[in-house]
Amino acid sequence: MAREKQIQTAGESAIVPRHIAIILDGNGRWAKKRGLPRTAGHAVGAETFRKIALYCRDIGVDYLTVYAFSTENWNRPEEEVRTIMRLLNKYLHEAIDTMERDRMKMRVFGDVEGLPAELQALVAKTNEISRRYEGFQANICLNYGGRAEIVRAAERYAEDRLAGTAPEKLTEEQFSQYLWSSGIPEPDLLIRPGGEQRLSNFLLWQCAYAEFYFTDTLWPDFTPAELDRAIEEFRRRDRRYGKV
Repeated sequence: MAREKQIQTAGESAIVPRHIAIILDGNGRWAKKRGLPRTAGHAVGAETFRKIALYCRDIGVDYLTVYAFSTENWNRPEEEVRTIMRLLNKYLHEAIDTMERDRMKMRVFGDVEGLPAELQALVAKTNEISRRYEGFQANICLNYGGRAEIVRAAERYAEDRLAGTAPEKLTEEQFSQYLWSSGIPEPDLLIRPGGEQRLSNFLLWQCAYAEFYFTDTLWPDFTPAELDRAIEEFRRRDRRYGKV
């Protein structure tokens, strides 16, 4: 189970979520409000992710997980999907050049084999770089669905059970090792910009005890100040994990 962390800021101790998850929502609506194609919103949203990731690193957050492209997003207009793939390609190329300089690791959660071949190669490269050092980690969910992740985990456990390499009695901790997010703590805080108030099939297992924060701010307009407001609200929550 995830736990927040305390950091020293200006001589005072402050609680910061160890792991923040964000649903990147509102790119298309942001563009439409400005009379721009939806693809323009995705371009601005990609830059917003870069800024927020670096800000999370700077304030002491250990993990940031963002929902960038779901298994359902393949049903969007073909040109929009192509644009998103181009942006992901561009971002991963840039990330490979700057990961060590920025002290940032990166992992991709999702069915990577369903992505274009060049993106698969870039994902493999970021994984290789990430293994070299410790530090802040950004996780990007691509071709990802929470239910698909749980089904995949169950299938992997069943395969290991048949092979005799998994225990007969399965615990929650053991099951978590079969998820794409294996090895990292569960989110403390889930943020959804864009005004919607649902999970949309994002980190269904991992967010069992996350605190939720919803805002009408569209993702391209999301700023470090907005993140600060979410963290302030998080600090006011009483996290009991089912206890009194």
